[in-house]
Amino acid sequence: MKIKINISSETVVRPILAESIIETGVLLNVSQAHFDRSHGEVVADVLEEHYEKIYHALTSRGARVRRLDAPIEWDEDECVECGACISVCPTRVFSLDEDYSLKVDQAKCIQCGTCIEMCPHRALTLLNNK
Repeated sequence: MKIKINISSETVVRPILAESIIETGVLLNVSQAHFDRSHGEVVADVLEEHYEKIYHALTSRGARVRRLDAPIEWDEDECVECGACISVCPTRVFSLDEDYSLKVDQAKCIQCGTCIEMCPHRALTLLNNK
């Protein structure tokens, strides 16, 4: 499962990811990360059975953690298969099939929203996560 970890400016200078991994023994596969002085944001894969353990370790250190379990929603009827989403998606959710039709692999979605901004037909939406 994919998770998004947001780290505030107060805790961005502390090694809370490393501490949480060492404490729990839960490995994270980081697929995207951005850090600067104001905040940090990490998208990672974690096994479903380890989610609660890593969630508690991270949140006890001040991070916000949420599941990314509602991927991009693609309205095939509205889509004109222009390919605008292909060029901007950082995780290659979108590709062209052999017959040049759009192919969508929702499991790769990290819910960054970049494709939504680029879609000229508004054929893409993000479902709300809790």
